[in-house]
This record gives sequence, structure tokens and C-alpha cells, in this order.
Amino acid sequence: MPLHAQVPPELEGARLDAAAARLFPDYSRARLQRLIERGQLTRNGAAVPRPREPVHAGDSLLLLQPEAETLVSGPQAIALDVVHADESVAVINKPPGLIVHPGAGAPDGTVQNALLHRFPQTAAVPRAGLVHRLDKDTSGLLLVALTVPAHTRLVAAMAARRIRREYDALVNGAVVAGGTVDAPLGRDPHNRLRMAIVERGRRAVTHYRVQERFLHHTLLRVRLETGRTHQIRVHMASLHHPVTGDPLYGGRVVRGAGMAPELRAALQAFPRQALHARELELEHPVTGATLRFTAEPPADMQELLQRLRDAGVRGPESRNLRA
Repeated sequence: MPLHAQVPPELEGARLDAAAARLFPDYSRARLQRLIERGQLTRNGAAVPRPREPVHAGDSLLLLQPEAETLVSGPQAIALDVVHADESVAVINKPPGLIVHPGAGAPDGTVQNALLHRFPQTAAVPRAGLVHRLDKDTSGLLLVALTVPAHTRLVAAMAARRIRREYDALVNGAVVAGGTVDAPLGRDPHNRLRMAIVERGRRAVTHYRVQERFLHHTLLRVRLETGRTHQIRVHMASLHHPVTGDPLYGGRVVRGAGMAPELRAALQAFPRQALHARELELEHPVTGATLRFTAEPPADMQELLQRLRDAGVRGPESRNLRA
């Protein structure tokens, strides 16, 4: 059903997208910009070509068919591990190997297709309700909005860094202590499949602390302050401690003097980056209650960690050594 609003005097001269975001608070400004460009938001009965066009007091705004956004592909009966679901929010535990969004080379068989089947109402929500994403071979917790208002509020909370996300990251080498990487990320100018630390990239901040030390590896707990593509993977590689098994950023190189052949073989055979989204904490977009969720790493990562424990741990006296 179309939504109608009249521009009040205090919004005289404001940009159309800014005024619409005030008058239709269930929709983000970015989404309203897309609707304006598609002609789905009219002013005084006429489409407006650009979101930056000014509005005037008394203008009549009509949001036409605001739910009608075409998704790349439809619902598919793909199993989902649903950790939590209520009327507004769902949290799922994504297995490694499952792509989040359809795209080039993966038109279907994704988390988005699974959500459309399990939660049909997400067909009316941008990106089928997905608030953020995980790389295909990263496992763990994903946040999903089941309504448009919830999506708008959760996206805003993510942008304002009010949603806490922590990861388990197994990295190569001996990390001496925790710390923070504050380095901007952008597309690697030499390889479009990779991200890189670039001077004019978007700010990216990663906090990490040591959980467990092994002879030639370290298990870190990583907290994202920002959420850029491949952020943890690039930042850890920049410290010369790439995520173990990472094929893009050097994590598949197995080093370690005296490493048992069986362990070396297990590391070489591990098929993905050893990265898992373990914890998620947020304020419920409707009730305001604090929600906290935890998911243990999947079996492949737990088995690898156990092999490393069985091979021995690096004691406090050797913390300053590097493998």
C-alpha cells in the first residue's frame, strides 16, 4: 500500500532523500534514494529525477509500492541452523562453504535463497533481511531482519558500531600480545579478487587478543569495530600472521621447524580460512532488550584446534619467539 506524507515547514529546502528519511522513518536514506531513482517516490504526483532535488513546505510525497524490490533469485529449501527467531529478528549459524548473497557464479543456493524459504516475509526486506555478511568459507553468526523497520534500525545500529561482533581466528605464527590494527581498506589495485590496505581506502579497525598459543600458531579472539570486506583476513596478514588456511592472503603456507608430518598434512589439507563468527550482541530493534548469542566453531575447525593442542603449546617463557 502506498504511503503518503506532507512536507512540514521545518523541512523547507531540504533534499528530497533527507526529507523522505524523516517522513518515512521505517526506510533508510540509502534505500529511499534507490526508490527515488526508480520513480517509486513521487513529489506532488510527479517522479523526481534526483534524490538531491529540494522540497518545499506543503509538498505531497507518495511512496509507491515500497516493498516491491526484485530479488535476484527465489526461495530454496536449504537447511538453516536458526539460533534465534522472533517477529522482527533472526540469527543463524552459517556453515562454511555457504555463500551469503547470490552473485556472479552463484545465482542461487545461497543463504538469501534459504531465508526466503524459511522466512517468506523477508521477500519484502532489502537483501532478504541480511544486515551484514560473512565470506563463503567463514562460518558463524549472521543477523537477519524480518521486517523493513527492523532492517532499517539494525543497519543504522551496525553503521553506528552498536552491534558487537567477535570472531575466533586461528593465525599462523606466534602472536606476542593483543592489539589493534587501524588501517584503511580498499580493492587491491593489482588483484581485483583481493582487498588491501590502501591510503584512500575506508577506515577499518580490528581489535584482537590472544586466546591460546600453540607451537607454531595462535588462536585469537577478534572484535570488529568496523566491518569491511575481508577485514580480519587483510589486517592479520598485514601483521605477518595470516589466518590459517586463507588462500588469498598467505595463510596456506605451512611453516614450523620440527612439526609432525601428520599435523603438517592436516594443516595443508584444511580447505578454508580458519575464521568463525563466534559472538553477536545487539539491542533488539523493537523491544530494546540486549540480545547475546554464541556459537562454537564447526567440527572441522575444532578438530584442527585439537590437533594443534595435542602437538603441544607455547608456554609463557617463549612468548617473544616467532615461528
